[in-house]
Amino acid sequence: MNKTLLLLLFFLGSFAAKENQFIARQGQISFFSYTSVENIEAKNNQVLSFLDIDKKEIAISMLMRAFVFKKDLMYEHFNESYIESDIFPKASFLGKIIDFNPLEEEQTKMVFGKLTIHGISKEVEIKSTIKNTNGNYSISGDFEVMVKDFDIKIPPVLASNIAKSISIKFNFKYQPYED
Repeated sequence: MNKTLLLLLFFLGSFAAKENQFIARQGQISFFSYTSVENIEAKNNQVLSFLDIDKKEIAISMLMRAFVFKKDLMYEHFNESYIESDIFPKASFLGKIIDFNPLEEEQTKMVFGKLTIHGISKEVEIKSTIKNTNGNYSISGDFEVMVKDFDIKIPPVLASNIAKSISIKFNFKYQPYED
């Protein structure tokens, strides 16, 4: 996690020195897990993201405790038993947008990068919709992650209550970055 945090800080440090960078201070990420017992879903509206259109790079950082659940017990289990937010408080993504054209009004592009959750980093590719409205960008999309890929332990007695694959959706509305 420290290596990812250092990379994010380096990215942000180089970010302030150039034009054509954008920030989303209240990006949104949600996840959904279908089970036969009870669906689990949560939303986080406090996600920070930076977009550098010259480098075609995106950086995302979020606190895991900022996810809001319908039930307090789900929040507690998520943070204490599964994600272990005291040990792994943040998740991050550093990626590159392939064949991105900043002048197009709307485009669907693949974003390749490193997703870090629960202290584990995995290479992922995410199909994303990118919109340019009068020079302000938005990026949205969805993808699946496997719980086992991020070393999240699920007790055998609860295995049927938690899906093996989690559906993640995201939406970022960027504004020009200013110091």
